[in-house]
Amino acid sequence: MDIKTIGIVGAGQMGNGIAHVMAVAGYDVMLTDISGDALQAAVALIDRNLERQVSREKISAEDKAFAMKRIATTQTLTDLGPSDLIIEAATERETVKQAIFEDLLPHLKPHTILTSNTSSISITRLASRTDRPEKFMGFHFMNPVPVMQLVELIRGIATDVETYDACKTVVDRLGKTAASAEDFPAFIVNRILMPMINEAVYTLYEGVGSVQSIDSSLKLGANHPMGPLELADFIGLDTCLAIMNVLHDGLADTKYRPCPLLTKYVEAGWLGRKSERGFYDYRGDVPVPTR
Repeated sequence: MDIKTIGIVGAGQMGNGIAHVMAVAGYDVMLTDISGDALQAAVALIDRNLERQVSREKISAEDKAFAMKRIATTQTLTDLGPSDLIIEAATERETVKQAIFEDLLPHLKPHTILTSNTSSISITRLASRTDRPEKFMGFHFMNPVPVMQLVELIRGIATDVETYDACKTVVDRLGKTAASAEDFPAFIVNRILMPMINEAVYTLYEGVGSVQSIDSSLKLGANHPMGPLELADFIGLDTCLAIMNVLHDGLADTKYRPCPLLTKYVEAGWLGRKSERGFYDYRGDVPVPTR
């Protein structure tokens, strides 16, 4: 099918990034969120990020103007019903995602493809709660969406070839690279990345190294652009913990047990950059390790 209109659920970090790249690629986008303030903030952020691309000569001023015109917003979820493709990018909680899809179902076109930007939750299970499991799949962007080149495409057990091909065509049009993943907990990127971050937290928890020494070691010793604890703060410690719990519950292997220190930070509300404290304190001019 020829996808022309895209509905995006959630105007947070991932949702606004997805809206940004879809609009630049020429798709008509409808972005929804329960918060009007979140929608306003998302549009303002997209405008700033597009302006940054203009200043770097990645796109023209005309491209930016057309992209902004392609983005509409609404606080009414069911307004997304006529879309050809819907990408759910709400919080990483399965009950929330299920409720969103259930509310959307009566308003969808017969051909509408449903997808989730989930980083770890079972696509097959989400799809089974809808009326179109064959037209449901995982569409997992990396953060920050305008910069990162990879998109994981995850087929549930019922996803048909036409649905996969349609989503792959969208990824190609975005100029990004698609990686096909099977529907197992955390898929590819987070199946490998999150245990590494969790092990870095254990290394801190056990006193093997400080925040600074752990991050410096991986940056300089393994040539990683960011240290694992710095990266955890960027992702969000609550998201890291949620993915580790999915891995631990879904694969029943003790090697995926979340580090108690990671749990403690989340309980304290120290979630990383978004809360201004995590493994680093971001409230000053320069991030300072908290341990």
